Amino acid sequence: MNWISIVAIYALFWVLSAFVILPIGVRTHEELGLEKTLGQADSAPGNFRPVTILLRTTILSAVLFGLFYANYTYGWIDRHSFDFLIAGPENSSD
Repeated sequence: MNWISIVAIYALFWVLSAFVILPIGVRTHEELGLEKTLGQADSAPGNFRPVTILLRTTILSAVLFGLFYANYTYGWIDRHSFDFLIAGPENSSD
């Protein structure tokens, strides 16, 4: 696999992992008992920690990409693994 492909696929895994990680552990001001600023949305996070989110996202994406690359290298699951989903015409003897 080309190194540019590796970087691009890892970036995709990272972005998708970020969307999975973002809502984990985030609480609103109401849940934390903090006062809201005038005009603030009710759903605004009160304990947003970007460094923690970046670290968790990087770890999750590295694990997922590692599994992807291992599968690419060793061929555990290939396109023929899902042939059972496509049912061909049944040979019925009349």
